[in-house]
Amino acid sequence: MNKISLSAFSDKYKDILEKELKKNVEKLVAPNNLKDSMLYSLNAGGKRIRPLLLFATLQAYGKDPLKGLLAATAIEMIHTYSLIHDDLPSMDDDDLRRGLPTNHKVYGEATAILAGDALLTYSFQIMTNMNQQHIPADRILTTINLLAKAAGAEGMVGGQVADIEGENKALNQQELEHIHLHKTGKLLEVSIIIGAILAEATSSEIKKLQQFSYHLGLAFQIRDDILDLEGDEALIGKPIGSDMDNHKSTYPKILTMDGAKRELDQHIRQAKDQLIGLHLDSAILEEITDLIAYRNN
Repeated sequence: MNKISLSAFSDKYKDILEKELKKNVEKLVAPNNLKDSMLYSLNAGGKRIRPLLLFATLQAYGKDPLKGLLAATAIEMIHTYSLIHDDLPSMDDDDLRRGLPTNHKVYGEATAILAGDALLTYSFQIMTNMNQQHIPADRILTTINLLAKAAGAEGMVGGQVADIEGENKALNQQELEHIHLHKTGKLLEVSIIIGAILAEATSSEIKKLQQFSYHLGLAFQIRDDILDLEGDEALIGKPIGSDMDNHKSTYPKILTMDGAKRELDQHIRQAKDQLIGLHLDSAILEEITDLIAYRNN
């Protein structure tokens, strides 16, 4: 198999994904203001980590990454909805996202809420269209079930509630990990596991990929916490120190900055160990792991 760099892989599949996101919203028979609000946040950029993880998992199995295009589109819509809602005054009350005014600052709170709702519900409609890719119905049903669980009360939404309840409290490391394994980790994990299911991975391989996802999700959040204190505001696209302003427990606060960095390195090593044990063509997954660990935004 010809080797491809993460940069080339990312450029290729991000471009395809972004065209698919735009196409799917534009064809909706819906109020233009709602569609504009949905596209505003979808088009705001970002690394598209979740879709790339899905594509890279398929690539690792020697499958065509585009087999996961509709699933990746759905996952990115769910991620984007969560960002719109996170930024609302009743949640994190942020004015900037990726260097741009947040959705509710441009379209108003009501439209922002409804745009998030529309992205969430539309994502599952898109998942049902996977039958057009000749994917068996039972496999489609399994992926929809997993995505709903990862996004809902047992996953991302539950993690968000735990995060809110943890404000102004001195959480321990176990409590903090619980929050982030749900708020952030579950959507990262399901991206990888859906890719594995579409690639017809074995149950033992899926277990290893779940362990990979566990360490990757925690590494992602630890790096976020570090960047909130040490990052470049121009690169991050929002003010530094927002977690401190919101009285949130973070890994540097609990472990010290040096301790958080050691914890990050440990999770990255353990994530890579899981990939090595799979004996796949996992070069792109390994590069995404490094990207998560050492990114600057």
